[in-house]
Amino acid sequence: MPLVIPGLQSKDGNQSGGDDWTSKLMGKQIGDSHNETTFAKTDLPKEHRVIQPGGMSTMDHKPERLNIHVDEQGTVKDVKFG
Repeated sequence: MPLVIPGLQSKDGNQSGGDDWTSKLMGKQIGDSHNETTFAKTDLPKEHRVIQPGGMSTMDHKPERLNIHVDEQGTVKDVKFG
């Protein structure tokens, strides 16, 4: 049975606030500054990684790390903590 800490995790296992990052990032690209199609990399959490299609990533689970999955054009398609 997984450990669930109220206020830290949501029902799907993401840290609370994951939905906020999804709404901020989905459909945008990661870049140097903000505009209607780009989110500034400097405003991402310290613990984050951008995962390219077919890219390699470690399988270690870090609940505080934001994983940003992008497509071939660099557009954000999925956002998860872990």
